[in-house]
Amino acid sequence: MPNSIHITDDELKKSAVSYRKDLLIMPVLSANDTLQHMTPRAGVAGREVLGQLSGGIELGPYDPSRYDDEDLEAKPRVLETFLGSVIKRFDPNSVAKSVYGSLMTQGEDLKSVDIAQQVLYYLSAKLGQGLNKAIWSAKRNDSGTKTADLFNGFDTITANEITAQTIKASEGNFVQLSEAINETNATDILMSIYEQADDNLRAVPSKMYLPFDIYTAYNRDYLSTFGGVAYNREFKKTYLEGTNNLCELVPLASKKGSKFIHLSTKGNMVYGYGDGMADEKVAIEKHHEFLLSYVATMYFGCQFESVSKERLLVAKLSA
Repeated sequence: MPNSIHITDDELKKSAVSYRKDLLIMPVLSANDTLQHMTPRAGVAGREVLGQLSGGIELGPYDPSRYDDEDLEAKPRVLETFLGSVIKRFDPNSVAKSVYGSLMTQGEDLKSVDIAQQVLYYLSAKLGQGLNKAIWSAKRNDSGTKTADLFNGFDTITANEITAQTIKASEGNFVQLSEAINETNATDILMSIYEQADDNLRAVPSKMYLPFDIYTAYNRDYLSTFGGVAYNREFKKTYLEGTNNLCELVPLASKKGSKFIHLSTKGNMVYGYGDGMADEKVAIEKHHEFLLSYVATMYFGCQFESVSKERLLVAKLSA
């Protein structure tokens, strides 16, 4: 790699202005390992009301004098995004050389690449690693300094809903597991969780969000249980057995250490971000002889659209 790679402060500042919106979206895109299984809500700065209508309407035998006056009930839920910030000092040319090496590994020609732009994309993408890791476990802490302090993750929201008793067994959206999941019982337990879900949830494509260790236990248990069955042609299982390929198994690194398995639909798992709103920014500033500062502010948060049994089932792992 040539030692002559050099980018100026002005080049980085110009790229920060030119690609501002792309750079602000980049952290969300780089958290795609987890967020691809959820539903985005762009342009949310602060609080936005979500919700689900309940109630019904039915045809009956013809009667011109009959009216259906049953109320439609809205159960509002609030998606709240929080404005986060970061100031990161860095050596621009060290980062540029690292990015250049990566591009060359991928066979790209330096002449066709805006290195200043790629350096800023690289830094913005790094922010997404924190979002990906914290999406379940984050807990809002106004005085915190990390991504895990920025917003309330899905596990934190779940714990709060359990405390509020909006998620509980009598509501049909909660299961307490009585034994730990291992390589001898994972198949039975995961199938049992699914079988306890409401019929409306079982009738549509859904996702079971779980830690990798539980997914590995399921694969090994499945192999020992169904290893000789003709249709068992692969070790890695994408869909839960017995669900007619309606329930996708979604193992996530961000679920490590979680106390919960979530069964829901992609549409019910909502995350919000600013999408380049006015008070979001990305800039390059210089306050040091040799180092530059990457300065960014952006919104992020998540929420269940509904916690009703038709949309969600939470299984709490055995202690």
